[in-house]
Amino acid sequence: MGAATTRRQIVEAADRLFYERGFEATSFADIAAVVGLSRGNFYYHFRTKDEILEAVIAHRLSNIREQLDAWEAGAETPAERIRSFIHILIMNETKIMAHGCPVGTLCSELAKLDHAAKDEATRLFTLFRDWLSRQFAALGREADADALAMHILMRSQGVATLATAFRDEAFVRREVADMCAWVAAQRPELFASPETISIRNA
Repeated sequence: MGAATTRRQIVEAADRLFYERGFEATSFADIAAVVGLSRGNFYYHFRTKDEILEAVIAHRLSNIREQLDAWEAGAETPAERIRSFIHILIMNETKIMAHGCPVGTLCSELAKLDHAAKDEATRLFTLFRDWLSRQFAALGREADADALAMHILMRSQGVATLATAFRDEAFVRREVADMCAWVAAQRPELFASPETISIRNA
């Protein structure tokens, strides 16, 4: 097995364990056990858990960019692309109900720890925020595109948190349908000013 392959396996194992158990609760030994490495071989690739965290965040950023590119290529309209983002809640429903949103849980944990990587982890949300903002701008809502993007991020994070607490599939699917209906209503002619963006349709 090559060094690059081993390193990738370590990062993928760490990514899963950080999500399922949390960063702080996951040890070197936990990750090494999943990959099947001795501690000596493990240290050849990563000296500290913070180095692994940095690699995990980079791995997630890369995956998100690939997903956003796929949505761009696979949908003809900005509304369809935004709905693709919303439907993550259903696509990953089982994992979300078990462990929460992988982005939200990591950002929250690192913020509580006041970890040096907390700002880098926030870039995961920023990728979604910027992409959603571009979609709303393409929908004709340039003036309030960022506010609309933040609204969708807020709602999706709230749904993910409550899905983890209540394990209620029907709730998740109702909220997804409601958010999709809200997106369909975000046509410029329906609103006189940016201040009305989410009060009348949230």
